[in-house]
Amino acid sequence: MKYIIFEDFAGEATPVIFPRRIDFEEMREQVPYTKVLSAGMVSLEQGMIKCHGRSVELGLGSLGGDSRIITNHLA
Repeated sequence: MKYIIFEDFAGEATPVIFPRRIDFEEMREQVPYTKVLSAGMVSLEQGMIKCHGRSVELGLGSLGGDSRIITNHLA
């Protein structure tokens, strides 16, 4: 799966997870938040969320805290 973490209107990091077949730029155009914080690939490995890689289209990659942000939103 792919993900983008946006900054929402309250300044909070908000992840959007979507299928690989959707382009990063296509998803970016669908979300009204103005700032993209990070983007990459997300997977579940041994019960843990792992983020890695980058979006060439957006010029951004995964950041160290992305896995925690996604995990907290799923909890």
